Amino acid sequence: MTTSTTSYSGAEQRTSRLRRSPKLAVAALAAILVLSGCASTSINQNFEAARDLGRQQSGAVARWLTTDEARQQAQSDLDARLARPLGADDAVQIALAYSPSLQAMLYEAAADSAAATQSARLPNPVFAFERLVRNEGGTRDLEINRVLSFSVLDLLLLPAHLRMASYQQEMTRLSLAGSVVQAANEARGAWVNAVAAQQSLLYAQQIKATADASAELARRMQAVGNYSKLQRAREQAFAADAVAQLARAQHAERSARETLIRVLGLNDAQAAQLKLPDRLPELPKTPRDEASVARTALDQRLDVQLARSRLNFLAREQGLTRVTSVVNALEIGVSRNSATGAAPQKGYDVSLPLPIFDFGDVRRAGAQAAYMAAVNRTAQIAVQANSRVREQYSAYRTAYDLARHYRDEIVPLRKTIAEENVLRYNGMLIGVFELLADAREQITSVSQAIDAQRDFWLADAGLQAELLGTPGADMSRMTEAAPSRSGAAAH
Repeated sequence: MTTSTTSYSGAEQRTSRLRRSPKLAVAALAAILVLSGCASTSINQNFEAARDLGRQQSGAVARWLTTDEARQQAQSDLDARLARPLGADDAVQIALAYSPSLQAMLYEAAADSAAATQSARLPNPVFAFERLVRNEGGTRDLEINRVLSFSVLDLLLLPAHLRMASYQQEMTRLSLAGSVVQAANEARGAWVNAVAAQQSLLYAQQIKATADASAELARRMQAVGNYSKLQRAREQAFAADAVAQLARAQHAERSARETLIRVLGLNDAQAAQLKLPDRLPELPKTPRDEASVARTALDQRLDVQLARSRLNFLAREQGLTRVTSVVNALEIGVSRNSATGAAPQKGYDVSLPLPIFDFGDVRRAGAQAAYMAAVNRTAQIAVQANSRVREQYSAYRTAYDLARHYRDEIVPLRKTIAEENVLRYNGMLIGVFELLADAREQITSVSQAIDAQRDFWLADAGLQAELLGTPGADMSRMTEAAPSRSGAAAH
């Protein structure tokens, strides 16, 4: 004989209470809707924060291509930019709106954000069903046990899990913002290298042409007896060196161009359309002020912000660790048992681990040690941030002064010397080889000026990156001392 029974659970009891309280039901429904929508909301908030920081630091707008329309628009924008010589701002915009590597980072950040949201969700209740049959003396007895249980400790620790999830979202937000700005800086640096290499190749070709002309002239003059074998050999040696320098310049130009193509994420057809301007941008009229740079360093560096956030988080979690180190699980279950020929049994059970072998002193000591480590790590990050900003500013200012020195002193002086030597050559005061040698020195000075100008723009990008900072390896350990669901509410 089989008995039919009806099980009563904690969920049904809560449902009956909700029916008696319409306001409570509405509030619970609103909470469920908020929890169900916070994943997409957090993902969008993280992207918007990264996009705003990218716009502030680089002037370009990051785009997340989540629809076919967005991808088609990005393709049209890319084609329009590649139809003309690509400027630095265009390169940055392409890197932030089209590059597959950046799109991959955005989706990875969305996955991390979803995981953080999931970590704050309450675990589902567990329903256990047991069916036992006993045949004795021709009698068939059936016993059915039903238990619905859930972790009370998880419910009590929900605010702590929400704080943890909020902190993980902040970490994801800051890391994504750093990745966006880093992508912008890499694109700008790759563009600077590509344009400088192209410009240097042009001057290497001019040096090669000058060396060839000098070597040919030396050959002819030796043939008529007006030049010695030693003088001709010197000119030929210079021409041979020019061939090697041109080969290096060609490879450097190709390598820098390919690096830019990889950073921008261009395919073969798009890479074939890529055209670069002939020259690097002019130097700014005045360099940045060191005092203003130092004032903003600690306020906007992402690694400093994340270190401070981690320190505040660990400080708040100290009290929670003191509790969960002793009581790390608490479960309540509602059960109903039915048996043949017997009245149904109703009741509940409570599961609580006893702190006999583990009193939690190790976890408390570990949490305290992690907090003090975070205090000292935060202080060290601040020290390193200030030092690195000062060091990078020194590189920036040195590169600016050198580039300006070449522009305002060396190159004009070489030009003046060249003009005077032309006058002397026209007056037959010097020979053609002296004139060619001076032309070679002028071209070499211009090449050095190009390198100095390139170094300045790279140092400028490096200073931008240093002012922003990026979360380092120390930040990857931000959850080591934080209570997790498995540690704080282990069953």
